[in-house]
Amino acid sequence: MAALISCHHYSSLQLATAHKLINRKIPSKSISFGPSVNNAFSWQFKPLCSSQNTPPSQPPNEQRNRRSSIKECAISLALAIGLITGVPALEGAGEAKANANAIPIAPALPDVSVLISGPPIKDPGALLRNALPIDNKAIREVQKPLEDITESLKVSGQKALDSVERNVRQASRALKQGRTLIVGGLAKSKIDDGIELLNKLEAGLDELQKIVEDKNRDAVAPKQKELLNYVGGVEEDMVDGFPYEVPEEYRNMPLLKGRATVDMKVKVKDNPNLNECVFRIVLDGYNAPVTAGNFVDLVERHFYDGMEIQRADGFVVQTGDPEGPAEGFIDPSTEKTRTIPLEIMVNGEKAPFYGETLEELGLYKAQTKLPFNAFGTMAMAREEFENNSASSQVFWLLKESELTPSNANILDGRYSVFGYVTENEDFLADLKVGDVIESVQVVAGLDNLANPSYKIAG
Repeated sequence: MAALISCHHYSSLQLATAHKLINRKIPSKSISFGPSVNNAFSWQFKPLCSSQNTPPSQPPNEQRNRRSSIKECAISLALAIGLITGVPALEGAGEAKANANAIPIAPALPDVSVLISGPPIKDPGALLRNALPIDNKAIREVQKPLEDITESLKVSGQKALDSVERNVRQASRALKQGRTLIVGGLAKSKIDDGIELLNKLEAGLDELQKIVEDKNRDAVAPKQKELLNYVGGVEEDMVDGFPYEVPEEYRNMPLLKGRATVDMKVKVKDNPNLNECVFRIVLDGYNAPVTAGNFVDLVERHFYDGMEIQRADGFVVQTGDPEGPAEGFIDPSTEKTRTIPLEIMVNGEKAPFYGETLEELGLYKAQTKLPFNAFGTMAMAREEFENNSASSQVFWLLKESELTPSNANILDGRYSVFGYVTENEDFLADLKVGDVIESVQVVAGLDNLANPSYKIAG
């Protein structure tokens, strides 16, 4: 069950009252906090996946004028939001009925300033590239200026293309000078594929240079995306096998030893602006093998097919709570809920930490490999006081910088992130409770799943 608290205009007294309210026992599937919850995050993106032509709407001025009050209750909201198993259905005004888990009053938090080091990376593709277990400076020197094109394009007029041209020249020079080191870093079993991608990258850089010379600004971003896909492919070809051993107690669970890509097709109800949308999600088993493996195994069981979106409150979109009393996946072979441990990979570590939050480990300055930086960050929901209670409920973060600032996010190290929505992520903001997940399908990387239980139990 998940607790909600609206970030309307809260005074200190109201915040104290809210803390008391969210520490009350909350029912598994029913909670009422009144109409302010519904108004707290009223604006949504309106770009279209499959729909009528309607211009995107902007956040109302009133929302922007609430910054000070939002900052005041940011930590309270992030803690109160719960992200724990069991998804509430909002019922309007009323008292919360008794049951389940309370949310703690704010714990001791690390000094936020020590967590911030340079501009945060918010692009899901860049986050995934940087999370790969490789150490090849030469390919990173090609990657960085190509990623910088995004910022260059934010400049108006001709200056943008001038900046893009410098980015392209820098990437081309880095590729030419570092090619030998890049090829030397490829895994032997993947060297042919890596070289083919490098050749495509080299040709693509020449094409991008021509696009810039022709002042075809609209063609820059699509070509940049293509080239970064080549870079990411080369970097994945540098990974030789799975880099570490999963702890023995989890070794026989479904494990994703690498990456997989899934497409989640959602049918949107009662929305004239959006009919259906396919979200492409990349799952990272290098940094969360148990969590990602559990999800892929459930996908292959068609566990999520036909399931509704069960929470959509402007902060997260959440699903995965099956019908009936169970709040997770019941394994047919044991007739018990299958749970998985909290799994957090930290920069500088060779393997994830299991079963403890970074706060509990005292790692206040640690940076997670898969941070809650991107709109559409995917993670496991769990019970607040049971680190190893995740099962089937998942959520996607809807990025709000005032509440979840990148590189200073108190969700990092508390919940297992295992992937990012890489295509159509902005449409997550248009989803609402009752929209139906028509299907979730693995479109790449299924061969990276070890110990697939779906093949045994069906």
